Amino acid sequence: MTEKNHHFSFKIAAHINELDAADADLLQQARQLTAVAYAPYSKFHVASVALLANGAMVRGTNQENASYPVGICAERSLLAAVGTQYPNEIIRTIAITYQPQNEKSNTPISPCGMCRQSLLEYEARVNHPIRLLLAGAEGPVYIIDTVKHLLPLAFGSGHLL
Repeated sequence: MTEKNHHFSFKIAAHINELDAADADLLQQARQLTAVAYAPYSKFHVASVALLANGAMVRGTNQENASYPVGICAERSLLAAVGTQYPNEIIRTIAITYQPQNEKSNTPISPCGMCRQSLLEYEARVNHPIRLLLAGAEGPVYIIDTVKHLLPLAFGSGHLL
């Protein structure tokens, strides 16, 4: 039996002020966008804003539904918008943040497993890494160079016959 290890490195900015102007703007837009998320059940508002290679910005928020499985996360909402408006365009960076109702949002949030799989599929589709800025409404920001780091041993098209 052999043992293998998986690890990855990422950067942590202690505050939005440590980001360059483009990243700070992207994150600030995502933070403001949480206000329009539709989360009447969980009260957990999530927003994502992407900067595309062509300079366009695309936004997504979580959209809940009384039939819980019908809802969609902010990241997949964003990917659907990108895929529809800018098919196969490279996504350079996505800022993801959240704001729960009446609670602090001061630690970075990471995409759920389903969103990680969807983001990874988009990376593979355009053959380009997606850089992530993960944050709360305040506090530190995690900077991750590729979604691939978040889903080791991922299932992909190469597994299909």
